[in-house]
Amino acid sequence: MLKIDIHTHIIPEHLPNFREKFGYGGFISLDHHKPCCARMMVDDKFFREIQDNCWDPQTRIKECNHHHIDVQVLSTIPVMFSYWAKPQDALDVSMFLNDHIATIVNAYPKRFVGLGTIPLQHPDMAIKELERCMKIGLKGVQIGSHVNDWNLSAPELFPVFEAAQELNASIFVHPWDMMAKDKMSKYWLPWLVGMPAESSLAICSMIFGGVLERLPNLKVAFAHGGGSFPATIGRIEHGFNVRPDLVAVDNKVNPREYLKRIYLDTLVHDPMMMDYLVNLMGADQLALGTDYPFPLGELEPGKLIDSMPYDLKTKERLLHGTALEWLNMEKAYFL
Repeated sequence: MLKIDIHTHIIPEHLPNFREKFGYGGFISLDHHKPCCARMMVDDKFFREIQDNCWDPQTRIKECNHHHIDVQVLSTIPVMFSYWAKPQDALDVSMFLNDHIATIVNAYPKRFVGLGTIPLQHPDMAIKELERCMKIGLKGVQIGSHVNDWNLSAPELFPVFEAAQELNASIFVHPWDMMAKDKMSKYWLPWLVGMPAESSLAICSMIFGGVLERLPNLKVAFAHGGGSFPATIGRIEHGFNVRPDLVAVDNKVNPREYLKRIYLDTLVHDPMMMDYLVNLMGADQLALGTDYPFPLGELEPGKLIDSMPYDLKTKERLLHGTALEWLNMEKAYFL
């Protein structure tokens, strides 16, 4: 059965010295301190250790074959978004990353699909780079759960979403720069608590801000099973009903109506949560996603879906059908 993983991250093996190029710090660099490994550094501060499966397409294909994953959707590591940087510099970073992903997709078109990144702090630049992404063979873009002080409901960002709808560009929303991270310095809490909250922030912002209502053909998927949003939809809907003066100020439509309008990946780590999502939203809105190659992802890609007692039609939808719909692609392309 065809398996498409919509949530995987990649980075070029060698990055320019952005600090030197732009004249200020905060950018990621790679310290290849031993074979097949590198330290991701923010200036002189250690961020994360990565291995060659984070940049080498041959290593990725070998591991995909081992786990019976046919296609990976590639997107950058969210720390590379660079929304905080000067817009032109963020555009330069985006173009470098997007060209890298496009090169890999064009070299292995049956194994990889690409999503770009865009400098959302400058919407006009972001739209132009989105247009370029589509021209160089990418299928859309990955964006963050917020952009500096803008939530995804910000009117400044609406033209970007409008352009994405016009271009049939897929949007993948990934949490980053987690809220209240200064209060979560221990226990990896930004990743365990902050990320799920960020995803709910992003979904609620697009719903209550009227983005999804005004752009009915926009195809948006959210990482990590939508974070805390699905588990709190009852509370969110109740708030909408009892305090419309606070909640329904920009969109009068019940938030539950959008469960059939958004896509989520299946990275939930728990069969009961997987079953809850299928019952809540339907398999038509859910697509295999693993956060490869990082440890908080699904370490045996596809195992959770394979383990569920679903019929063949449901598993086909989860493993590739929803992904193909979201990406505006045909199954025959990969066969």
